[in-house]
This record gives sequence, structure tokens and C-alpha cells, in this order.
Amino acid sequence: MSLASFAWMRKQAVLLNQHTFPSLLKALSRSPKHNPFQFYAQILKFGFRFDRFVQNSLVSAFANGGYIDNARKVFDEIPLRVLISWTAMIDGYVTNNCPVEALECFRKMKSMEITIDEVTIVSVLRVAGMMNNVLFGRWVHGFYLEKGRVRWDLHVGSALVDMYAKCGFYKDARKVFDEMPYRNVVCWSALIAGYVQCHRFRDALLVFQDMLIENAEPNQLTLTSVLTTCAQLGALDHGKWVHNYIYKNEIKVNSALVTALIDMYAKCGSIREAFLVFQKLSVKDVYPWTVMISGFAMHGDTLKSLNLFSQMLNDGVRPNEVTFLGVLSACSHGGLVDEGRKLFGSMKCVYCIEPNVDHFGCMVDLLGRAGHLEEAMKLIEDIPMEPTPGVWGALFGACMLHKAYGFGAQIGEQLIKLQPDHGGRYALLANLYSTCQNWQAAARVRKLLKCKGVEKTPGRSWVDLHGLVHEFIAFDKSHNESKDIYSLLHSIAIQLEVDCCVEDTNLWMFDLD
Repeated sequence: MSLASFAWMRKQAVLLNQHTFPSLLKALSRSPKHNPFQFYAQILKFGFRFDRFVQNSLVSAFANGGYIDNARKVFDEIPLRVLISWTAMIDGYVTNNCPVEALECFRKMKSMEITIDEVTIVSVLRVAGMMNNVLFGRWVHGFYLEKGRVRWDLHVGSALVDMYAKCGFYKDARKVFDEMPYRNVVCWSALIAGYVQCHRFRDALLVFQDMLIENAEPNQLTLTSVLTTCAQLGALDHGKWVHNYIYKNEIKVNSALVTALIDMYAKCGSIREAFLVFQKLSVKDVYPWTVMISGFAMHGDTLKSLNLFSQMLNDGVRPNEVTFLGVLSACSHGGLVDEGRKLFGSMKCVYCIEPNVDHFGCMVDLLGRAGHLEEAMKLIEDIPMEPTPGVWGALFGACMLHKAYGFGAQIGEQLIKLQPDHGGRYALLANLYSTCQNWQAAARVRKLLKCKGVEKTPGRSWVDLHGLVHEFIAFDKSHNESKDIYSLLHSIAIQLEVDCCVEDTNLWMFDLD
């Protein structure tokens, strides 16, 4: 509407003033793909280049459009920078994922003793979250309280919850949330997303239930986080309830929400329902395609995964980095070595996507599963970045699969050096030596584990039964029915021994992470 009005004004030769372009640039920023340069020439033509209001609006417009360098040039030209100028520049850096520059901008602003308001605080808290710098975040929190803020600002409260959660301090996030006298959907969504980020999935579901009890209506972002939680817990009943809630309340489904819905069904074992949701989409961008391809790969249906990838290309949708993780995983599960090599090679040559360490890890897993251990090792040596423990772990698993214990022992020792505080690495290596009946080496690894005081993280699983999520932790007896559960497991173990159902007893020696 604003752009149409501007076109009409130009056609009618209406005289423009310094208030015209700020409104126009603000409207332009709401467009997903906007180009501020088309109006920059008009600003120069009418002599408003050095108008403070226009300059501040240009900083935001350039930054929101991804032209952060141009935003900085305009910012540097502002003769008298006020609060709104600095905030626009800081927010621009945050929007363009430049937290270091945003932090430096804030420091300069503070050194000039410019009064800071809630909008600036929100942007700076986002910087702390992006940098995972909880110390700086706490300082901002204290700075906000020191300024005599008696009444909580909802935006600041939500930003604090988000910051603490991104830094892994979910208890602090909850404390801020509980202290807020008023909460809107943004606050609830921030806490739920925070719990998801900290892998506190049961807590996320409980907060969502509290949100519904307080009659706070969830939005797309809330439901996306809840569906992610259901996917991680395998809580199919909860996921179906959310799906039904979306349908009954006629909530507009965006790409993120429908992707989370497909992912939830796939990870909860209902690949058919996932595909039905996918098929009903009239418009599909790369994200639903990617999660569906990965879903089929996860379920071991290599053919459907690769066929869907071909269909995606035929529909003119360009794959991204995650898409290739899905198809490479499908090739790995299907043992399609040649197809995997071809796809991996096409990433850079055809799609100009630089493979990252996860893609190399998929290729190592693919080659390792197929028994090409030497080629997998050569690939690790050729990785342009530092191989992660996950990459070495994939090769270690392949060595165990193909009984290449000597090679596996070398990799296991390397893994311990890379992750000396990871108890699972010691357990796996000790089990490898035990499988080889190298009891002295196995004892050495277990002794090393004990001397370093490293504890293995206990296994954890969740079961969704009649809409109630039960959490089980290895050797834990906190569940109400743990006595009956352990009794039943003991009976099953005895029955297995009696019936001689386990042919390869070596499998029982592995303490898998």
C-alpha cells in the first residue's frame, strides 16, 4: 500500500519531504526480498541524503536487506548519532549474523554515554545469545535492573529467557520467566524453545501444557518447538494432538511448522503420515523436501529417498547442505557406494555447495559400512578441516562391523585423545579389546577411565503411553513402577538364556553410548 501510494504521489507530482522516505523504507523492509537501492537514488535526487530521519531509516533498510556494508557506510555519514541510530546499526549486525561487530558497536555507544532503552537491550541480549556469552548476558541483565526498571518489559523478559537458554542456563531462563508479572505468547514461546535448545524435552511439554491451562494461544513458533519436542521424545500422541490443534484452529502453516510436523511423524515411526502431510502441500520449498528425504533415509527406504530427491530436482527446487546429508545417509543405509560418491562429488561441481565436516562424516560412514576402510581413512586424511570425533566414531563403528579390530584400536585410542572426558569412548574401546580377548589392554583402558574420574553419561529413553511421557535412565529407579519393570526385564533375560536366542554373545559386551 505504501509503495503504491508513493507511485501515485510521483505520478501526481506531489512534493515529497523528509518524512516520506522513512515511512516508505519501513514498508519496504517488510518485503521478504527488497532492494533499498531503488529508492536511494530518489533520496539523493531530492536532497535528503543527510537528513537524520532518512539516514536512520536507510541503515535499517540496508541491514534488513542484507547490505550490511552499505548500512555501515550510511551510519558513518550520520553527523549526530542518537539512540535510534546506534540501535539500528546494532540490530542490523545481529540480523546479518555479525555478533562481534554488534558488540563493538554497543561498546562505542556506551562509551559515549548515550541513554539505552529496552529496544537496544533486546538487540544486545541477542548478541550475548549468539556468542554463547552468558557473562556478558548477565552484565546486560544487571545493567537493565540497575537502571531502575520497576516494571518488566515483555520484550526484554523474552530476550532474557532466550539468551539464558541459548547459553545453556535453562534454570536462569525459568527464573526470569517466573518473575515476569505478565506473559504473552512470545514469552511462553521463548521458554519452550529454550528448553528444546537445552534438550529438556519433557520440561518443554510441561510448559506447553501450563501455557494452554492459562489460555495463552500458541502461535506458529510455539507449535514448531512443541513438534520438535514430540519428535525427540517419540511422543506420537502429543504430536497428533498438536496436528489436530493446528487443523481445528485454522492456524496458518508456514514452512518451519509443516517441516516440524513432517519431521515429528517421521521420527515417531509414522512415515506414512509424514508423507501424507508432505503430499498435501501445494507449495514446497527446500525444507519440507529435505525433511521428507531424510525421513525415508531414517526408515531405511533408500529407493524412496533417492527418488524423492530426483523429483525435487525436477520440480526446480535447489538442494541445500542438509538435503545432501539426507541423501548421503540414504546411500549409506542402502550400501550404494557409487551413487554416494557421485552425489558427494556433485555438491561442489554442480550446486556450488562446499562440503562440511558432516558431509565428510556421511561419506566415511558410507565407505566404512561397505567395507572400504582404507578409502574411508584416506578421505579423513584429505578433509580440509579438522575431523570431528563423530567422523572418527563412524570409522570406529565400521571397524567393529567388519571385525578390523587392530585398525579399530588405533582409532579408539585417537578418540580418547580427542575426547578425554567422554566416558562412552573408553567403554567402546575397552569392549573392543575384550572382544579381541586382549584383557590387559581392556583393563588398562578401564583403569584409565577410573583414574581420570570420567563418568559415562547414562543412557536415557522416553516412552509415550496413552499421552503420558515416561522417562527412563539406565540404573535409575525413580520411576513409580521401576520394581515391576526391572523384574520383567530380569525374566526376559533369563528366558533368552534358556531359549539360547542370542547367538553372538559378544554383542552383550558393548556398552554403547
